[in-house]
Amino acid sequence: MTANRKPLSARAKLAPKVALHAALALPFAGVLLAAGASVPALAEQPIALMAPTAAPFAAIAASGTLVEQAPLTAPQKDVEPTYQKVGSGMASYYGRELAGNRTASGERFNPSALTAAHRTLPLGSMVRVTNPRTGDSVIVRINDRGPFHSNRLIDLSEAAARQIGIRAAGSGVVELSVAD
Repeated sequence: MTANRKPLSARAKLAPKVALHAALALPFAGVLLAAGASVPALAEQPIALMAPTAAPFAAIAASGTLVEQAPLTAPQKDVEPTYQKVGSGMASYYGRELAGNRTASGERFNPSALTAAHRTLPLGSMVRVTNPRTGDSVIVRINDRGPFHSNRLIDLSEAAARQIGIRAAGSGVVELSVAD
């Protein structure tokens, strides 16, 4: 039966390929039309430019398995922040009588938290407060504005004042350093 078949013309041989290429190019035509191109501009392009080409998997796959490869970035070590000294002066503390009141940051004041009030440092700043007499220091987060006493530099929470040893006296000289 195959002997009775007529040989296919060149056009007939290309018909399945043209249909396949048109099917592959159709999604790209929509993209080009959305971008402002016209269909004739698409028709002028060679089919090889319109249809994606297949690459063997081995050509694009990374060598080795993901388990064997080193991580893309080195694990981050807990790096201690550096601190820039911003000044020294008197610190006081505000205690339990203000517990629950809203601070400038909007959170409620907790005398047991390591927080502080400062006139100008940005809310959320991490500040190391050091008692130069003892060398004790504490890191506090600025969450409020103050102090409103002219000779005070910072108001500490009761817990922070206790940690550097000024709670019993009510106030003391401190040095401030802000985390970079």
